[in-house]
Amino acid sequence: MRDLHHFDAPNATHVTNNTVVTSGSIDGWRTLQKHTAPNALHNSSARFDAPKCDEDTRIEVTDEIMGFIEDRGHPQRLLCMTGAAGSGKSALQQSIAERCAKGNILGAAYFISVADAKRNTASTIVPTIAYQLGLHHPTLQRFVAAEVEHDPLIFSRSLITQMDVLVVRPFENLQGSNDCDTSTFPYAILIDGLDECQGEPSTTTDLGRVKMKYNAEDRQAELLAAIRNSLLNSDLPFRVFIASRPELPIRTALGPTGSLHGLAYQIQLSDQYDATEDMRRYLRRRFQDIGLRIGQPNWFTEGNIETLVQAGSGQFVYVATVFKYVSERRGSPAHRLKTVLNWTADQGQVTKPFEALDILYTSILLNAKEAYEAVDTHSGRDFLFLLKAFDMRASEQLPLYHPDHIHVLLNLEIDALEILALDLRSLVYLKKDSLGTMELTMYHKSFSDFMDEESRAKDLFVSCSRVYTHLAKCCMQHIIESPELHSLPDEWEDMSVSEQRLKTAITELDYVVNAVGIDDEIVDFTHKGGWQKIDMVLSKPSGFGITFNNDWDYACNWIQDLGNTADDLKKRRPEAAAIMSKYLGKWKHYFNESCPEERYHFDFDTDSTCSGSDDESSDSD
Repeated sequence: MRDLHHFDAPNATHVTNNTVVTSGSIDGWRTLQKHTAPNALHNSSARFDAPKCDEDTRIEVTDEIMGFIEDRGHPQRLLCMTGAAGSGKSALQQSIAERCAKGNILGAAYFISVADAKRNTASTIVPTIAYQLGLHHPTLQRFVAAEVEHDPLIFSRSLITQMDVLVVRPFENLQGSNDCDTSTFPYAILIDGLDECQGEPSTTTDLGRVKMKYNAEDRQAELLAAIRNSLLNSDLPFRVFIASRPELPIRTALGPTGSLHGLAYQIQLSDQYDATEDMRRYLRRRFQDIGLRIGQPNWFTEGNIETLVQAGSGQFVYVATVFKYVSERRGSPAHRLKTVLNWTADQGQVTKPFEALDILYTSILLNAKEAYEAVDTHSGRDFLFLLKAFDMRASEQLPLYHPDHIHVLLNLEIDALEILALDLRSLVYLKKDSLGTMELTMYHKSFSDFMDEESRAKDLFVSCSRVYTHLAKCCMQHIIESPELHSLPDEWEDMSVSEQRLKTAITELDYVVNAVGIDDEIVDFTHKGGWQKIDMVLSKPSGFGITFNNDWDYACNWIQDLGNTADDLKKRRPEAAAIMSKYLGKWKHYFNESCPEERYHFDFDTDSTCSGSDDESSDSD
């Protein structure tokens, strides 16, 4: 234990209202106070209306959190709760703080907020925790103050050093002083919004948003390291509860090779708990309160609540946003509820019931976009386009012959989606499909709605037609640039990279049917012999079977789509359309010769296209 000789004050000590006053420590304590963030306290006046859980909501997860905190014998002393943006983490943290305070076990709490400059950096976190702990016992307060007097520059040192000097050492000295039974000392330390912790502001240079984001991530990682190396590595009684979006620093720390792996008890809020029923209770109670205020108890229906809950996708931020909009005191609740339920994109410039959500999504997207595009190896890539393309693939708006074809067409690395989503984990998660391909999934239906509505997404909007058009252009470019091939190997694994790219480009070329403003590119493709290159592959024995893996339904639809494109092109570019039609006629013959199923064959006498599955209904009669 540290030598305590410098704690002995030459003058007398007295305690008034739990505040130590001595000639040797008052300056240290006051200096500490100047480096705290009063707005970050759970009962701060700046947070007088802080969100918290209703008594009969989030019962299961609240019980799990309190069970961990109250279990002093639990082998893990750190609880990390991660959850999507708007999943109710801060409300849960506030409720836990109030329960701990009521039970006299709350040692300290710090609520970080990116929107409040007084509590959005790490520099005040450790001093504020030390201040709150010191309030619980005058001797501990004296030890903390003495440390500040001993090193007045402690607030400019690393977070690990601050944690050791302002929290660990004073408490160890308290344990050795026999002035306090530390087994009864309030031991819960709560930190909310780790992901909102920013880097320290620069007074000399404008770092730019990307550099500031990196600094913020470094600072968050440093705080986690300080907690691990100081609070978890010492014989202290504290239980620490951190809530955060699943951003990079905490994901890395909790990951298989992370510093907190195995040391932290983890709750993945959005994945482990379904808040649907709690959202129903939340809306029903608040709508009933509105009914009492306006004297119209039947102003809403249970069907209205169900519609809103389903639209919320299990995320509290949606129903909270709806309630805030509907409860506007100078508006009609019934009229504003109807506006939400019937809102369409063309109303976006008049009514904005989802404005709070749109601000949240815009902020997260812009930060992710800037961070992604700032990486040198991503030069020339459009983050928003790629996000839209992967979203369309997952929702089957972008039918691909094989999910991995998107990587081939766009020259992406195989883990491109994981990298793309790195800073979006508070809005999306990744899961493998039946083929083992990683797919993008959105936590919020409201986020998908935001992405699909130009009036809401504004400059962040990417249309489906833009994706189709770009992919069609990529297909034509790959075909033109590929070497002339007279045949393809039977197996994908036996193909060279250029052969794989050519096969992919051919099978996905039917994106032209949904492309917009692509006439010039089709004409250029025609003049450069693009159709001839395709013909060289398809005209060979088994050409259709190898190219389309004997998927005759897909191949049939491919010919139909190209035929529709040629028909549409005839009036504007008749020469190119005529060349396309000539090759399509040949390919219908090749197809009929290769396809063993006559129901797919093209009927040249009637000039009809293949019937495919349409004939199946008549077979069943």
